[in-house]
Amino acid sequence: HRRFDYRPKTDPYCQARYTFCPTGSAIPVMKEEDAIEVYRLQAPVWEFKYGDLLGHLKIMHDAVGFKSSLTGKNYTMEWYELFQLGNCTFPHLRPGMDAPFWCNQGAACFYEGIDDAHWKANGTLVLVTTISGTMFNEMAQWVKYDNETGIYYETWTVQASPDKKSTVWFDSYECSKFILRTYQKLADLGAVFKKIQTNYTSIILFSGEPVYLGNETSIFGPQGNKTLAAAIRDFYNPFKPHQSVREFFVDLFKIIDRVILNHQFYLFYNLEYWFLPMKSPYLKIIYEEVPLPVGSKASFGV
Repeated sequence: HRRFDYRPKTDPYCQARYTFCPTGSAIPVMKEEDAIEVYRLQAPVWEFKYGDLLGHLKIMHDAVGFKSSLTGKNYTMEWYELFQLGNCTFPHLRPGMDAPFWCNQGAACFYEGIDDAHWKANGTLVLVTTISGTMFNEMAQWVKYDNETGIYYETWTVQASPDKKSTVWFDSYECSKFILRTYQKLADLGAVFKKIQTNYTSIILFSGEPVYLGNETSIFGPQGNKTLAAAIRDFYNPFKPHQSVREFFVDLFKIIDRVILNHQFYLFYNLEYWFLPMKSPYLKIIYEEVPLPVGSKASFGV
């Protein structure tokens, strides 16, 4: 996943259904000698827990919790979409604009408190390690860097086959990937994690080797490829970015339908368009184990 120099200003056209990080606060500086407990937080995305749509699928949201032993205060840190999931996955086709218009950014949110009831009753709230205040402060610096340079949410993982060792063409960049990066950073700083099973949700597309198509200017600009531009717009036409999570999954099934019928998918990744020659089983939502990290003896930068 490409790193960017800065986070672009958000376009006023991009309106969120829910305010991003409404009670967010700055990450506090901890006393060096503090001992801070680190918790793994995971819970189902409830909107379809009770819907008939995807009740049997483990669609989870991940976060990380901290508890200071000096102050007794709890904190939650998570990473999610600024304009909700649909906007990160589907573009808007705006009148008078040739190119699909994307409202896609993701970012970290840090706030005081852990909603114990939410994570405990419905999912997971488990201690994974204890770190020093110094480690916490170094992690906070890394979060700032990660946030300023890793700006686009990416829903899909794209790989060659369901085989564990299969080639990964594109990796997703979403809530769980941020948590995994945070754990890895803590491990590199010296945190020792408990041996517990940790599972994460992935939405995977299966494709032959992707074909690079170009960027917005080369496809949709004045010298662009009109046929390709029309095909991309046509592909995205049925999907509605402004929607609830539930509607998003209805659109997901529309995608599967088109992808299976036509064996094709147009992916927008790091501001570039790719054609995916899709193949069976086309799409899978999996909930699989990713072990907690073991630190490198030396930390090699970020």
